[in-house]
Amino acid sequence: MDGDGAGIGLAIPDHVPPERVRDIDFYRLAGAGLDVHLAWRRVQQDNPDLFWTPRNGGHWIATRAEDIEILQSDHERFSMAALSLPRVDMAGGMQAIPISLDPPKHWPYRKLMQPAFLPRAVDKLEAGVRETAVRLIEGFLADGQCEFVGAFATRLPITVFMDMMDLPADDMDRLRPLADIATRSPDVAERRKASGAMAAYVRDYVRDRRETPGDDLISFIGKGEVEGRPITFEETMSMVVLLMFGGLDTVASMLGFVARFLAEHPAHRRQLIDDPGLIPNAVEELIRRHGLVNTARLVVEDTTLGGVRLKKGDQVQVPNGLAGLDDRRFDDPLTVDFNRERPIKHAAFGGAPHTCPGAILARRELKVFLEEWLPRIPDFAIAPGQRPEFAVGMVNTVTALPLVWPG
Repeated sequence: MDGDGAGIGLAIPDHVPPERVRDIDFYRLAGAGLDVHLAWRRVQQDNPDLFWTPRNGGHWIATRAEDIEILQSDHERFSMAALSLPRVDMAGGMQAIPISLDPPKHWPYRKLMQPAFLPRAVDKLEAGVRETAVRLIEGFLADGQCEFVGAFATRLPITVFMDMMDLPADDMDRLRPLADIATRSPDVAERRKASGAMAAYVRDYVRDRRETPGDDLISFIGKGEVEGRPITFEETMSMVVLLMFGGLDTVASMLGFVARFLAEHPAHRRQLIDDPGLIPNAVEELIRRHGLVNTARLVVEDTTLGGVRLKKGDQVQVPNGLAGLDDRRFDDPLTVDFNRERPIKHAAFGGAPHTCPGAILARRELKVFLEEWLPRIPDFAIAPGQRPEFAVGMVNTVTALPLVWPG
């Protein structure tokens, strides 16, 4: 479906120059079944820096780091109010608080969850993250094989997240498909149904924790105040549902991409085994190379970006992984270099006021994975005759990763 705008047969707004039109549907991105990031990289290399596609309601796609950073930080022109493509509201008219709010409205809500993700709080979580990682690895180590996504990538971060929320870990298997639909289905009705199902799941927990708070994140939010008043039940619900979708998907997806890379690059594995001191830099470099999120911004006033005229009401997609793959920003961006000079200025966690609140925890979980997996399973590869499976959408992911190692 990728290509120029000729013969699309779909409505193109009058203000969009014909030479800026491309027929690209990011839910059906050419080549993504073999490599998501190379597929996005081809979009970057083969098209204008900023172009319009009529697919998924019609929207612009920004492909270069400079524009992506502007879109992430300039909330006065580019609002977070319409993140999804096609545009869809959550079930029951809920807002995605605080991510759909712009400064200064978002901050009173964000600060309710922020303490749970600060370095001091993450330090306290690390022992549990490590214990979970070791338990999972030891559980399949002797088998000489595993399907990494189901056996580890979803288990480690989601177990930690469910514990933070004080929710039953056994529920993760029925909740994660809802997150998958919400982040990767192009069907608006399906996504609205998934958000409704997630809201139905958390409703009683939110009600109970507001009445009888505990030490969990739901309670912390539910007993909070916003601008001097108690947070409402509806606001708490919105925040908790948003946290559920984020906590059940993003780190699991990143772990899948990192494990896939290491399975195919034994020299990089050996680097980290021989010099564990490289791991913090390796985490940042692996995140740069494997960005996940492809949300959008809403243009709130007629403006220009990169010399292109945008109209109020337009949506601009921000594939943040493309900032890390931009050869105008990084030398040889497709190459993973654990000695790449810091700071590694990617956009994988967003930017400015909407930087992902869970970024510190995500980095820590990736670090623990490398520290505990590599000494136990130093030599692993993708199972012969099989290959990884990928999915694209609002969040890129690995859906299956069959690994083998010597018994």
